[in-house]
Amino acid sequence: MSSRIRRWLSDPLVLLCLAAGLLAFVAQSGELGTADTMHRLQTTHWLWTSEPQVFPDEYPEFGLHGRGGQLYSWYGIGQSLLMLPADVAGTWVAHWKIFSGYRDDPAVRSIVVSFSISILVNVLTALTAFRLLRQLRFSVKEAVAGVLALLFCTTHLHYTQNMMENNYILLLTLAGFSFQYEWLHGGSRFALLVGSCALGLNLLTRLTAGLDLVAAGIFLLLVLRFEHVHGRALWRRFLDYCKVAVPVYTFFLLLDRLYQFYRFGSFTNTYVSLFAKEQRMQDTTLPADYPWTTPFHEGFLGALFKPEKSIFLFDPLLVPMIVLLILLWKRLQPEVRAYAMASLLLLFGYIGFYARYTYWAGDFAWGDRYVSTAAELGALLAVPLLLRYRQNMSAWIWRGGIVFIAISLIIQIASVAFWLPLEIYQMETLGHPTFVIALRFKNIAAFGLGKMDAWGLNNESMRQDGWDYVHITTWNFLPFLLRRVGAAPRWVVDVAFAVWGMGIAALLFVIARLRHMVEW
Repeated sequence: MSSRIRRWLSDPLVLLCLAAGLLAFVAQSGELGTADTMHRLQTTHWLWTSEPQVFPDEYPEFGLHGRGGQLYSWYGIGQSLLMLPADVAGTWVAHWKIFSGYRDDPAVRSIVVSFSISILVNVLTALTAFRLLRQLRFSVKEAVAGVLALLFCTTHLHYTQNMMENNYILLLTLAGFSFQYEWLHGGSRFALLVGSCALGLNLLTRLTAGLDLVAAGIFLLLVLRFEHVHGRALWRRFLDYCKVAVPVYTFFLLLDRLYQFYRFGSFTNTYVSLFAKEQRMQDTTLPADYPWTTPFHEGFLGALFKPEKSIFLFDPLLVPMIVLLILLWKRLQPEVRAYAMASLLLLFGYIGFYARYTYWAGDFAWGDRYVSTAAELGALLAVPLLLRYRQNMSAWIWRGGIVFIAISLIIQIASVAFWLPLEIYQMETLGHPTFVIALRFKNIAAFGLGKMDAWGLNNESMRQDGWDYVHITTWNFLPFLLRRVGAAPRWVVDVAFAVWGMGIAALLFVIARLRHMVEW
């Protein structure tokens, strides 16, 4: 057994999976992160119990009236389906006798769901991202470094703790790119089927993820273009692609439309039009084009440069990635150039699509959640490119890249220190625009020094919402939250701290092993 364990601990891919799983484990708070995910979990519960999708007291803040006057969730069903096995298990565990007297937050059910789903998605993302980077002809060392940078140095870390649909969409998009690329160069129709199913599943999660589907097609087309495939050969590949992909995409789009018809009696509308209709009924002063009321330039430039939401502040690895693309373009392999162009087109596609949306930045979110997945796809190339072409660049570019990696790591660790609504509450007093990342570091310093009141960071609106106030006034990790809420027995809190500490130690050990193996 010991020799088998040693072999496992000598395999970079095994270690990478362990690092991804342990990172997801230690980052969890036990909460689902946002009300959005809690509503999606309630839809999961509706799938197999008699509970409704939306409770009456949640309206009008959430829910839309559909068939028969019932209230339904407006979200797609993709993430709800993902959480189904974990919800069944979590509900079962919550009814164990040992938990019979515990009915507080974080709830047992949400702990089971958040830990199991986040660990699963993180490990699968690490495997898929590694697979894709190797397909793009990066070495094992470069691919491992790229995956670690994705997990630790992009907003992927924040959404590992706060379980919105972002990381699930990223996983499916990476799988779509990887398996469809395998078909392009290997001719495997099964690989094309798997990749198309991954991208099709994205349509069930968020219909605008159709942009990811388009980006995958552009990626394949650009690869063929850079490899000088033209004319009849190009047309033949296009037809082969359509024969498999189009029926798959049609199937998943039909599932989404059937779910829409079941809820709201229409195959053609989306929740946005229904949401706008009900909002205008409640507030007749809303404009006719609500919720597309933001001037395009404001939403577009805001995603790029606004200090509260800028992708370059929340995902700084985009900066060295773009710089390296410009400097190294002629040296890059065709598939790397194709991936870079497709990911950047996807990024700007999302920014442009949501630019006029009233809530263009995703409202209650760390950074711009609507475009963060595309930003992570692009940032994935930064570290592998930096390592591959180190000998071909000046020392200041290498050092600058290292600085950006360090800055990115610090920002992402800070992003999970507190529950994300903290700065949103504070901006009610501080006003807009606010440099959110700087405010987060100020909050970390103030909380660590016990200066939150002295520095004016505890405003009245925070204190009035008791549940939120409890959650944003402690470090956002499960042991600290259990201790802060005070409902769990002391021995449970002590055990949670011990296990959490062992998880951190194991994570550091695995990273050290990886670093030694790939000779960083």
